[in-house]
Amino acid sequence: MADIDTEAKVLGKITRYCLTSTALIVTIGNKKSQTVSLHNVIAASFHSDSRLLKIAYVNRKKEKGPLELVHLDGQVEEGKADAARNLANTTMEWAYRDIKPNRRLKVLINPHGGVGKAVAVFNKLVEPVLRTAGCSLDVVHTKKKGDAYEIAKILPLTEFDALLTVSGDGLIHEVLNGFANHSCPRKALQTPVAPIPTGSGNGLSLNLLGIEDGFDVVAASLNAIKGSPMAVDVFSFTQNGKRTISFMSQALGLMADVDLGTEDLRWMGDSRFLYGLFRGLIKFKPCDVKLSYKVVEQDKRKMFENLNSRRSAGGSESISPQIQDENLALPEPKINLEETEGWITFSEPLLYLYAGKGPYVGRDFMAFPVSLPDDGLIDIVAQSVKNFSRTDVVASFGGAPKGELYWNDNLHYLKAKAYRIKPLAKKGYLSVDGESYPFEEFQVEVLPRLATLLSSHGFYNAPFDDMKANKNKGS
Repeated sequence: MADIDTEAKVLGKITRYCLTSTALIVTIGNKKSQTVSLHNVIAASFHSDSRLLKIAYVNRKKEKGPLELVHLDGQVEEGKADAARNLANTTMEWAYRDIKPNRRLKVLINPHGGVGKAVAVFNKLVEPVLRTAGCSLDVVHTKKKGDAYEIAKILPLTEFDALLTVSGDGLIHEVLNGFANHSCPRKALQTPVAPIPTGSGNGLSLNLLGIEDGFDVVAASLNAIKGSPMAVDVFSFTQNGKRTISFMSQALGLMADVDLGTEDLRWMGDSRFLYGLFRGLIKFKPCDVKLSYKVVEQDKRKMFENLNSRRSAGGSESISPQIQDENLALPEPKINLEETEGWITFSEPLLYLYAGKGPYVGRDFMAFPVSLPDDGLIDIVAQSVKNFSRTDVVASFGGAPKGELYWNDNLHYLKAKAYRIKPLAKKGYLSVDGESYPFEEFQVEVLPRLATLLSSHGFYNAPFDDMKANKNKGS
């Protein structure tokens, strides 16, 4: 494809545009040219009556700064109108390619999530980007816990292309459970969900956007505009005969204490988790439970190599085929609580149990570094108290943001089809996707590729290195 060039006068300065197959190169006056990836271009138009060429994109003012919305409105000379029109039309064609423009978005905002700035952040930073991209918005402010569940439960599925949550991970938990209880649950769960991170942990946003952009609401807005549907596994969490959908994690012991034990400190943002960790280390109390699981793989080297193979192959496939009318119900649990064949019981006392999907559970903790969106398995981390001291915990968490705990020999990491927990103590914390649940017996199994997210990468954007190999090279 040949490059397309034109120029216009922006704020009195001649501005040159060069459109390539991958980028829009903009040169304003004598300034250094700026190369903008077409993925970041969200709007382009030429208005014949006024001869205005309008280009909008998101870009960084500083190399490691957040993305910002940029408008370039330029006056085109009469003799260059055709070239400007061609550039605008082709820019839109190439910038969106297989992506549907002008998406219809249902937006749920939790005004009280995280540090309580979701509404202001949406109005100032998110809405202008979405409106500029031509998205139509149906915005609802939730008033209490459970509102998002009720909205998702009756969502008109043909009226929206995606659902955005302006909050933390708790609102996503509500939405997916609302979809699961929709009159057409499997169709509802094919509605793509995209998080706008304004909560405390924002684990899902970190997994989709990466550690650099995981808290960037403009990057998240771009994902809502340009991301492709990605099918992901979720979990069937069964307790006392009731099933709940879990999309991210279940935690017991120290890690549940860190999350639920710091609920009153949400004003601290994600710093509350680090505070909670050190507070939990003072107690250093074992988690008195019986853990059993149906293991599929526990060789760390094989799991790491499989992760790299999947990444090299291009990540997860797009959404599953559209659900037919005769197959609308959610799949029934395949494993009952009484089943014992093929189950292994973990015999060591636990400091904590963490199980889930998606590498990051927070900015400071890559808990499941070899997690894959749709491998049909749940990653389980079981940290034994045996031969593991407070000092060991503190030392190991220095590498937690990069997933270095994975390589610790005394950390048990495995992939399973299902697992179950039977508490042996009367009291304790149980966290499911960051929400508090009764400290009682439960079982978890995987529901393959049941939910849908928007992703610009097609896989979890969480690079993970072979720390053991790197250490050997350096020795």
